[in-house]
Amino acid sequence: MCLIGLALDADPRFPLVVAANRDEFFARPTAALDWWRATADGPWLLGGRDLTAGGTWLGLSQNGRVGMLTNVRDPARQRADAVSRGGLVTAWLEGCDMRVAPYNPYNLVGGDLHSGRWWVRSDRDSAPMAITPGLHVLSNAALNTPWPKARRLNTALAHALDAARGVQDLELALWDLLGDRSSAVDEELPDTGVGRDLERMLSPVFIAAPDGRYGTRCSTLIIGQRDERAARWRLRVVERTHDRGGRPLEQRSVALEDWPHHVGDDRPAVSVLAL
Repeated sequence: MCLIGLALDADPRFPLVVAANRDEFFARPTAALDWWRATADGPWLLGGRDLTAGGTWLGLSQNGRVGMLTNVRDPARQRADAVSRGGLVTAWLEGCDMRVAPYNPYNLVGGDLHSGRWWVRSDRDSAPMAITPGLHVLSNAALNTPWPKARRLNTALAHALDAARGVQDLELALWDLLGDRSSAVDEELPDTGVGRDLERMLSPVFIAAPDGRYGTRCSTLIIGQRDERAARWRLRVVERTHDRGGRPLEQRSVALEDWPHHVGDDRPAVSVLAL
């Protein structure tokens, strides 16, 4: 996952909004949004899955946790012996201790729907940092680092919330903002050590590399509405997958009512729509 827009209690109608793009090489095998377990006796998880290492970049668990991950663009700190960072997300979702391992640079976001607490932690942090209510964007640097695409996403998310008349309006606006392919001008590009051409190619909200090897593989939305009296949530979770040319392939969606709660064989169905 390389870009996350997060709105926490920024609008009373939609106290939780996540709009995220996962950027990855297309050769890496991936399973789309569905229910799965990381361990035989663990909680049911909802999200996509990395079939190479078994983790995920964004997911929810039946115990009310939400987890998301972005890589940090810092080539000087890349390790050849690194452990897959997706395991950090599944460890949080399962409620397991996150082991010390040789990870490449990352940002990990965790949320708990029971307590309403959200936090972010990087590989360089000794402890998680609380995320306050409001609008936040996480790209491949620290939370709210004002890279051009982070600023664009933040502004577009604010406009989408202001203009939405309901969940459907908000969802349509969020797809538009996640599909923004405008590149930043060279003067605004960050210098992360990968070279100007690659910085330019990675600068849009939605990435589509000219050679088709790398790009935005999927876009994910979580739109949450809360019942204050029952301390429960109604969540809509939607994922769109894309092909190498950036064209939409499939949309998967799940409605989670009275969430969180235990799920088993009666877990909410994932609807699949070809695009």
